[in-house]
Amino acid sequence: MQSEHISKQYDADLEAVRAKVLEMGSLVEQQMVDAMEALTKSNPTLAKSVIKKDSQVNALEVQIDEDCSRIIARRQPAASDLRMVLMMIKSITDLERIGDEAAKIARFALKSSESERKLTPRFVEIKAMANTARDMLHMALDAFARSDASKVVEIAHMDEEVDEQYQAAIRQLITFMLEDPRTISISLEVLFIAKAVERIGDHAKNISENVVYMVQGKDVRHISVEDMQSQIAE
Repeated sequence: MQSEHISKQYDADLEAVRAKVLEMGSLVEQQMVDAMEALTKSNPTLAKSVIKKDSQVNALEVQIDEDCSRIIARRQPAASDLRMVLMMIKSITDLERIGDEAAKIARFALKSSESERKLTPRFVEIKAMANTARDMLHMALDAFARSDASKVVEIAHMDEEVDEQYQAAIRQLITFMLEDPRTISISLEVLFIAKAVERIGDHAKNISENVVYMVQGKDVRHISVEDMQSQIAE
């Protein structure tokens, strides 16, 4: 009976940490959505809300890190349980960094809303890239929640799409700056936002790769999408 009680408490501890990771993920995802909304619609109130949430995200990262360390010390997890704990430790770092990128965008949105210049039209151009990155994050979190690695290859392809959109944005912005030097300032500002979105996509892909490690025990980092697909299918 005592062994069964300990086992149930152990499962409850793991589930509690898992729930916190999903809470952190949901918070970060909303930060990203709100940051882009604040930017494209010049909404300073929403921008301030995103910036304020960053402290909540940071606090959750610390809590989850401490919870995972406690589980390792007290429970000495092995096999799939250990992989889950390690996956959560890695993924909260990526989530925290996504929150940082969203806060950067929000701070820029706040600055832009206080400026006399109308910057909104140029920011709309990168909204499609931001939507793709947000979908990647949502799918990665869903994969973690379901312990399902089946969408990881699709997420990797979406990351390639985001990278291509980022490169296209760079080329377009360079053209703007060459044709009209007066656009240099705004073009650099748009590039700053595009880079933040591109980094969010990278972090979402990292989370999805961590899911593969958690579910299958395979490390699919730093390999081609084709190799990733074959490894997951094995």
